Amino acid sequence: MPYIHFTEEQKLQANAVDLVEFLRFKGEALIREGSEYRLGSNHSVTVRDNEWYDHAAEKGGGPVTFLKEFYGMNYAEAVLALLDKDVSELCSQVTAPKEKVKKPFELPPANKDNRRVFAYLLKHRHLDREVLTTFVRLGLVYEDQKYHNAVFVGMDKDGTPRHAHKRSTNSQGKTFRVTAEGSDFRYAFNWPGTSGHLLVFEAPIDMLSFLSKFHDSDWQRHSYVALCGTSSQPLLGMLERYPNIDTVHFALDNDQAGQLATRRLAKLVREKGLAVNALVPVLKDWNADLCANFEQTMKEPQHEQKLS
Repeated sequence: MPYIHFTEEQKLQANAVDLVEFLRFKGEALIREGSEYRLGSNHSVTVRDNEWYDHAAEKGGGPVTFLKEFYGMNYAEAVLALLDKDVSELCSQVTAPKEKVKKPFELPPANKDNRRVFAYLLKHRHLDREVLTTFVRLGLVYEDQKYHNAVFVGMDKDGTPRHAHKRSTNSQGKTFRVTAEGSDFRYAFNWPGTSGHLLVFEAPIDMLSFLSKFHDSDWQRHSYVALCGTSSQPLLGMLERYPNIDTVHFALDNDQAGQLATRRLAKLVREKGLAVNALVPVLKDWNADLCANFEQTMKEPQHEQKLS
């Protein structure tokens, strides 16, 4: 493509295109998560107004860089696509940067009981009751009052809540997952132990599923953290707060995104001089494995399996 000169106004206009509307115009599937949208084709990528962020690669930008990164366009092609007449007519533009005011973190008000959360996590996710009750008693898992979501709380060393991840308890229909505004990702859902072992998961339910499947009387000695995605912040936060950790066991999802994140995060850990190990579920994630084991047990009751 020959060199094309763009005026500063054209460059600003291209990067002011509402990326959410542009992706809808292009037929991309978007999943609503609070004030953001997650790409249906790549769950690591979220978009909001005219900005995008890849939580796996830990980088982001505006509409022009999005088209270069994910559509394989060069700079001129990306700007021309965003300045297209059909795009400019259908995609409203963000005319001025919106001032981002970070709200103080607050836990969602708790419901009077945890009935729906217990029903969902025990009957549909098949978590171990003893493991789940341990987290509930400490206020690390509870049911919110307004929407009856399951709330997974991340606390600091003093027991102060600093992060909350909410998930719908609907067994059918759309899944709702969102991190509460003001959350500090360094304190995502975690369990601090006294041993030198830290196990790392993508989602809180993955973490609880692993404990339900493999827990023994000593499980509380080890440390666990759910990244609530694939960001490095929760992992690095745990390593900073608990210098006794000398071995990190990555137990992320058995898919491309999970394994790419494992390699990326393992490199960070090795650079700190710590030992690394990988634990991979048979199916996509640890809850899928747990549910499959439960179904197999129901089919073959004569071979009842006892958790060790």
